[in-house]
Amino acid sequence: MLLLKSLAPIDYNSLMKKYLLLLLPLILLISCGGPDKETKKEILLHKSASEFNQYVLTEKNAHNEKVQAFVKNMPLEDKIAQLFIENLEGNLSFRSFESIGQMNGTSDSKPLVAGGYLYFSYNIADSREAMKAFNDSVMAYCDKYDIIHPFLSVDQEGGWVTRLKRLNDKLPSNESVANTMSVASAYELYSNQAKQMTAMGFNMNLAPVIEVCTDDNREFLDGRSFGDLEQVLTFGRACINAYENNGIATVVKHFPGNTNTDPHTGLPEITLSKEELFESIESFRLLLNTRPAAILMSHARTKALDPGVPACLSSVWVTDLLRKEWGYEGLIISDDIFMGALADNGYPPEFAVVKAIEAGIDCIMISEKRFAKAASVLYKKYQEEEAFAEKIDQAVLKVLSYKEASGLWSLAEAGVK
Repeated sequence: MLLLKSLAPIDYNSLMKKYLLLLLPLILLISCGGPDKETKKEILLHKSASEFNQYVLTEKNAHNEKVQAFVKNMPLEDKIAQLFIENLEGNLSFRSFESIGQMNGTSDSKPLVAGGYLYFSYNIADSREAMKAFNDSVMAYCDKYDIIHPFLSVDQEGGWVTRLKRLNDKLPSNESVANTMSVASAYELYSNQAKQMTAMGFNMNLAPVIEVCTDDNREFLDGRSFGDLEQVLTFGRACINAYENNGIATVVKHFPGNTNTDPHTGLPEITLSKEELFESIESFRLLLNTRPAAILMSHARTKALDPGVPACLSSVWVTDLLRKEWGYEGLIISDDIFMGALADNGYPPEFAVVKAIEAGIDCIMISEKRFAKAASVLYKKYQEEEAFAEKIDQAVLKVLSYKEASGLWSLAEAGVK
């Protein structure tokens, strides 16, 4: 069963007390008895349930309004920083190498810390204890400078894409899991991985890949897919639920797919007809019902839908389809905007960040260790265009709502009552 995460945590002890008070008339009626006892009990039960639901909704709306007000009043520099997931230096002790002033063009020396960090192999320490110490240093640094805790993410897919292979137990590729393991065994495997990750301080996994394997992407995926649609749905669900139930946010990828062109060096072009295209992304549509924390957009361009525009920069893919048509409420993350797929095809990072926000992206991934230059572009445009500013506020709201639900931030910690 998936552990459902509310986007607006509320005080359930207070709600339960309220609920018991609402049930008091029903309790008294039952004790008194009477010829119309059943009918009166049903009426009171429905009334109590209705009032309780209304109370929960009222409390949730009030909480959401507080979060929205907090976002509205955040310093602009802090808002922009929350939208980036970047790489970081070393694996011993964390510190920022950029300042707020490098974003806003002032002498402000406050450290610039991203909303999330992406770990590569050189960021992985030699022992679990050392890894935990490094991750703890990230959070301690944020506490020192009163900065919201970041996502600490890693590509722990399995097979040859396994960043924690020196620290975690062995993790087979998705293809191997689907071909050799039962669903129960797979769930246990991924649960164990999640527990080991949380013990070291990680809170997000850039996995699983839930693309269906075809002749068009087999060479590029190279064992990263679970297989055909049935296998992807079966084992993808087990993987997502196992990580989410054990405190690790999952980031399903790569939507709406890839070809055998490596996006690190070229721009994938999906030439499927519209009918074939939507059949190919059925795994995403169905598995989003398991409520993974995030979905990662690929750089692929699709001939049948918004042709010529990379999916991660397309409002048709991000906002019209994912948000509006499919009703997805989680985080939407761009793939690395420093990949050759974008930079070599007319989308340098300073341009891509604007297009990503305009498309509806919540988190922008940058594999570089610096993001102030790209952030300064968003900082300036926020002040120039009201509609763009609103998009940034909505993205920050998504990020903070998830961080609150997962315990990385809270209104109380921010001093909001």
